[in-house]
Amino acid sequence: MLSGFLVFVVFVALVALVTIYAGVKTVPQGQVWTVERFGRFRALLHPGLNLIVPYFDTIGRRMNVMESVLPIPSQGVITKDNASVEVDGIVFYTVFDAGRAAYAVQNLEQAIANVAMTNIRTAIGSMDLDETLSNRERINSMLLQVLDHATEVWGTKINRVELKDVQPPLDVVASMAKQLAADREARAAILQADGFRKAAVLKAEGEKQSMILAAEGRLEAAERDGQARERLARAEAEATRVVSDAVAAGSVSALNYFIAQRYTEALSKIGTGTNTKLVMIPLEAVGIAGSLAGMTELIKESFQPGAAPAQPRGRPGTVPATGPWTTEPS
Repeated sequence: MLSGFLVFVVFVALVALVTIYAGVKTVPQGQVWTVERFGRFRALLHPGLNLIVPYFDTIGRRMNVMESVLPIPSQGVITKDNASVEVDGIVFYTVFDAGRAAYAVQNLEQAIANVAMTNIRTAIGSMDLDETLSNRERINSMLLQVLDHATEVWGTKINRVELKDVQPPLDVVASMAKQLAADREARAAILQADGFRKAAVLKAEGEKQSMILAAEGRLEAAERDGQARERLARAEAEATRVVSDAVAAGSVSALNYFIAQRYTEALSKIGTGTNTKLVMIPLEAVGIAGSLAGMTELIKESFQPGAAPAQPRGRPGTVPATGPWTTEPS
């Protein structure tokens, strides 16, 4: 009798434990569970401790409501200009309605992947190869809009779509590399030519400025030389006028000085000339003074009215005023 009672107690305890286990559910964070009653969707269990009706309600689908990453398998796509490229991608999505995500589509991830692959082929097929390689952001935006609209009925939000790799054929890659090298060489040649042009312009401007400065310098020197010549001519004219006035007044001292100065300058030029060879110069200071004195007497007699032409005179031993030297052409 006692053993039968113990069996009954143990049975009741087991039934109670099973009932508690079947009615109390703990949902982890980031998940939402669906509750089915006799196979029909009834409610959602959110993270935390939840109670259901034992033996009538069961757990249907365990849905992940965190943002999920779905890789898109690589596939061959033909572009608008008939170039074959290998494209793969990645989709970031979030389940915002676990009931629709669990029961509106049989396999959510497979459905999203298939829709993404189909729209990738459509987007790239409407572009040529250059646009496909350069407008990846535009393709991502197009795919995001299409996928988000298509998966909304499944209780899913598409957050971001990215093309990971767009791989053109090897021959196209080689051609693109050659084209890139040619473009870089062309840009380098253009930059080099532009540098040469700028250097030539700067050099020409420098030469032009140098010529202008040199011409201005020559002009200024010519003006100063002209001014100096003009002043010298005025001085010569003034000296000549003064000598003429002195001679007209009967004084020959100024004329003597003038003649002696010219005589000395002539001797200096003859001595430094390159086309004349000096053979003998029997010249003394006394001879020069005597010659100048003789010339003075001749001038006096010439200015006296009715005077006969005077003969050149000089002291014995002096050199005639006509020239105390003999020259030979060199």
